[in-house]
Amino acid sequence: MEWIISDGLVPYPCALAVMEARAAAIAAGEADEAIWLLEHPPLYTAGTSAKVADLRDPDRFSVFEARRGGQYTYHGPGQRVVYVMLDVGRRGRDVRRFVQDLEHWIITTLDTFNVRGEIRAGRVGVWVARPDKPLGPDGAIAEDKIAALGIRLRRWVSFHGLSINVEPDLTHFGGIVPCGISDHGVTSLVDLGLPVTMADLDAALRQTFDATFPPLAAPTAAPAPK
Repeated sequence: MEWIISDGLVPYPCALAVMEARAAAIAAGEADEAIWLLEHPPLYTAGTSAKVADLRDPDRFSVFEARRGGQYTYHGPGQRVVYVMLDVGRRGRDVRRFVQDLEHWIITTLDTFNVRGEIRAGRVGVWVARPDKPLGPDGAIAEDKIAALGIRLRRWVSFHGLSINVEPDLTHFGGIVPCGISDHGVTSLVDLGLPVTMADLDAALRQTFDATFPPLAAPTAAPAPK
């Protein structure tokens, strides 16, 4: 497993090209699995289920077709993007379980900061309750999204991945309907009052990774011909 951390802001087309090349190399047995931690300049990405009406301000930032699952997502400075290039073929070939494992990894990571992340049926991503905000129209406690998730598989190798909000400009999410969900908000670790840095989050991600994604065993060598 290779962990890669990029300094500065990585242009989205560059990241996409690198991911696709690495995923192909993993599938061919020519490269190790990789987790890539980075930040993007402000931009919107459209997943395969994106609806045009959910792009509220198309001229605000660049918009890219991501070809991953999901709808519109914002990426920008202060948000940790985690591109996950893993061999799902050797990890059970169960896509639903793989997505659940990614969700569990996010939740376990947030727990290290005493933040309770939760999954909601019919709502993609990881959510936190906001009892400090007004109740919803139905009297329910407000909930905000703190992490988004969207992957693609090619030859049973994943790419794209997830994003966790550390301290992005939350107003930037206003140019889209994030993941097609308009009746809930968006938050970040700093917005929740936690003085968490990007380095803090990176350390927590590494600390919690192996409990969810154990290292792969080395491939068994083929028997020698008789």
